[in-house]
Amino acid sequence: MSSFHKKTKTKAALSELRAAPLETQQAAGYADTLREILQQPAAWQDTLDLLHGTVAQQRLAKAMEPRPVHIVLTGSGSSIYIGECLAPLLQSGLGIPVQAIAAGTLLTHWRSVLPPGPGLLISLARSGDSPESAAVVNMLLAEAPAWRHLAITCNAEGKLATQYRNEPRMTALVLDERTNDRSLVMTSSFTNLLLGGLGLLLRTHSGLETRTVEIAAANAQAMFDTHADAIAALAERDMHSAVYLGSGPAFGAAREGALKMLEMTGGKVITLAETFLGLRHGPMSFIHPHTVIVAMLSADPSVHAYECDLLRELSRKQLGMAKVVVGHSIPEDVLAPGDVAVQTLASASNPDVPVVLAGVVVAQLLAFFRCLQLGGRPDAPSEGVLTRVVEDFALHGAAP
Repeated sequence: MSSFHKKTKTKAALSELRAAPLETQQAAGYADTLREILQQPAAWQDTLDLLHGTVAQQRLAKAMEPRPVHIVLTGSGSSIYIGECLAPLLQSGLGIPVQAIAAGTLLTHWRSVLPPGPGLLISLARSGDSPESAAVVNMLLAEAPAWRHLAITCNAEGKLATQYRNEPRMTALVLDERTNDRSLVMTSSFTNLLLGGLGLLLRTHSGLETRTVEIAAANAQAMFDTHADAIAALAERDMHSAVYLGSGPAFGAAREGALKMLEMTGGKVITLAETFLGLRHGPMSFIHPHTVIVAMLSADPSVHAYECDLLRELSRKQLGMAKVVVGHSIPEDVLAPGDVAVQTLASASNPDVPVVLAGVVVAQLLAFFRCLQLGGRPDAPSEGVLTRVVEDFALHGAAP
């Protein structure tokens, strides 16, 4: 083990990691991931500016005209979890049925899962080059002509951004290049693609307001400044497993958190994502004395009440090693000694957006620090198993 990793065994303070020379960061294998996590508050502001620009407004308007009967969000891995965050937010704001369906499921079962058209399929992708991405679009252009397509991607050179320039049913919105994470794991790309999808709300009564993004950015920066070392200290404990809890749009964030930990630790920390109310129906048995629980609280008061009741139950039963609770108005009685409370500011409009973004960033930091603690390299974990873009595989029966 390198001297760097020996040092992180005793202290992995964010300030020390950030202050290390770039060459040291690269040698330790965390330079890209740390930069991409920390750039998020500023990148969110840039994405909002892009969404307010003429080009983005024209492309989003084109995708929504005529008004679709259904919207389906699709992607693979982290990208489908973005869709799961977006679906309830877009359905509430647009008044159109919205659901998330994984690209792999569309590739194999589109006839039984795709709602009747005319609809809008939104493909969410960091690179736009994974095997399913273009295959699903090609297949549905041929087999489901009533469906139009919108690709939101971080890669201007990817297939989703370049392959359909002459297809009138396809529109592409490309985010700023720096959101196209170089690290294997998606961090900045996840949260910025989430905001990109929320661009569909800009012309609605519940439109994504500048103040909402400002609050989300302030929450993330405050977390870096105030809570990062506590999260790092938690990652240094004897964590064998982690449970991620979220309701509504935060369930997609919980699923992303579970994947981040699994990816960054190469499966050394096993994970589970569940809804708060779903945890009681069997999955609570997953929680052991070496389990960390990450809880993302809803901004809706009635939902928040259910979630806090569940956290009190976990404390009463003395389940888990520690909790990280993220949200607005965290009651003191849901916390036990050793827990970390990440209090967030609330926004009057789009109230769930800041807590979803904060929950994702907390999960990113926890996985990042645990990876270092285990002697891993966050920029390229699970070497020989995972690749930044999924390798090509045979496509059976898909349109060319």
